[in-house]
Amino acid sequence: MNEKNFEYLKDQIKFTGFGDALENDLQAKLQKQTPEFQLSYQTKFGNDPIVAALQFKKSDQSDMYFFNRYNLSFKPEHSPDKMEQTFYIGKENNITLKEAYNLMSGRAVNKGLTTKEGQVYNAWLQLDFKQTDPNGNHKLKQYHQNYGFDLEKTLTKHPIKELSNEPDKSRLLESLQKGNKQSVTFIQDNKEQKHFVEANPRFKSITIYDSNLQRLGSRQSKEEKQALGESNTIKNEVTKESLKQSQKSDNPEMKQATNRRKTKQSRSLS
Repeated sequence: MNEKNFEYLKDQIKFTGFGDALENDLQAKLQKQTPEFQLSYQTKFGNDPIVAALQFKKSDQSDMYFFNRYNLSFKPEHSPDKMEQTFYIGKENNITLKEAYNLMSGRAVNKGLTTKEGQVYNAWLQLDFKQTDPNGNHKLKQYHQNYGFDLEKTLTKHPIKELSNEPDKSRLLESLQKGNKQSVTFIQDNKEQKHFVEANPRFKSITIYDSNLQRLGSRQSKEEKQALGESNTIKNEVTKESLKQSQKSDNPEMKQATNRRKTKQSRSLS
C-alpha cells in the first residue's frame, strides 16, 4: 500500500465532508489493490437520512488510487420520491457532502470554480430539476458574478439583527454561501422574531421562513415578482408592438390610408 496515497486520500475524504469515519475501511481497501473499490457512508441532516457511495479507481500507470466521485441519495421527509445525484471530485473546490445535500434540497451554493484554461471565477450553483444529462444527473445552473446577485446587499434590505455585528454577519454570509437555511433574528416593532433565510440568486433575493419553517408571503417574494414583472413587461411591449404592426399591414383601411399618404407625398414632390 502506498502510504502517501493513503494520507492524501484520507485528507481528501475528510475535507469533502465525510470526516475520518472511513479511515479504516479505506486502508483495508487499499491493501487489497483491486482496480476499483467503493466506500459506503451514512449520516443524517435534519430528518433526512443520507446514503453516500464513494468511488475510487487505481491508476493504470502506478499504484496510486484516485477519489473520482461520490453518489448521494436520500428521500426528503415530505417527498414520496428518493433523490439521487453524482458529484465529481477534482483537485480543489469540490462540492462537500453538506453542500451536495443543500443543492439536492433545491438551495443554491456559492463556489470558487476553475475553467479548463485554469482561470478562477466565482458563481452560485443550483440544480436544474427539469434537465438531466445522459447519465441521469440533474444539470447545474451557474449564476456568475456578472449576473448581479449581491448577497450582502440583499440581506441589508431586511431588519436582520446579525448584520449589526461583524462576526455574526460573516458567519451568516458563510453559512448562506454553503447553501444552508440559516436561522436569523428579525427586529420588527422593537420585537425580536426568529426567522430562517436562504439565498435565492436566480431572483436576486433571499427566501424567508418563519420559526416553523413555513415560507413567508406568497409563493414568490416581492423581489421575485419584481424580477419576473420587469421581464414580462419587456416581452409584453414587444408583443404589443408586433401586433400593432401586423394589424396595420392586414387592415384594408390602413392600407388605403397609407396609399393615399404615399400618393399625396409623390404629388407634392412632383
